[in-house]
Amino acid sequence: MGQFLPPDHSKGDERTIGGYQAVHARPAAFEGSDGLSYSVEIDVDATEDAAAPFAAFLVFVRWSAGEPRVTGHVETDYLVRGVSPAEASARLGAMPLEEAKRILDAEIAARSAGA
Repeated sequence: MGQFLPPDHSKGDERTIGGYQAVHARPAAFEGSDGLSYSVEIDVDATEDAAAPFAAFLVFVRWSAGEPRVTGHVETDYLVRGVSPAEASARLGAMPLEEAKRILDAEIAARSAGA
């Protein structure tokens, strides 16, 4: 069972993906345009690009209604690149939550159109 941890606003800007995670000690969550709940995480992959060998992308974990359990996920393409995993992650972590929500809804719409 989770416990309430008060936000620590000295750890970052809670209006960004990374800042929200730091301030609240948990991922940001959204209601998608499909009415389902999603939490967002940043992931990083190695690339074949010597100039920017790492790329970060968002993973939106979809949760069931009622009893919380994972029912799927939505991944974006690479959104930022960097010379290290930490740099790529930090660059994407600076993304405003509003932009992450817009991307989630666009990904949901694209998947619905393709279904």
